[in-house]
Amino acid sequence: MFIIGYFLLAVAKVLNFVLIIFMWLVIARAVLSWVSPDPFNPIVRFINNVTEPILYPIRSKLPVNLGGLDLSPIVVFMAIIFLQTFLVPILQRMAVGLI
Repeated sequence: MFIIGYFLLAVAKVLNFVLIIFMWLVIARAVLSWVSPDPFNPIVRFINNVTEPILYPIRSKLPVNLGGLDLSPIVVFMAIIFLQTFLVPILQRMAVGLI
């Protein structure tokens, strides 16, 4: 059973790392929306392609646009913080119980 425990511990760490990286990508997307970046820049296209599948459904379903200010990154931040505070510790606790 210790193998499953170490596997769950690794999944929890990787999930936490992916959530941190995605949070920084959303921050970069928000900062890029304040300026007029070159839309053909590969970095700008990468950031847009990675974050748009998460931000678009939030924009389309929830009225989070307040006077021209897009609040969908805040909703994504809250979801990431929820996952980091709820799901990652649960996986870690399950892993410790199996080790």
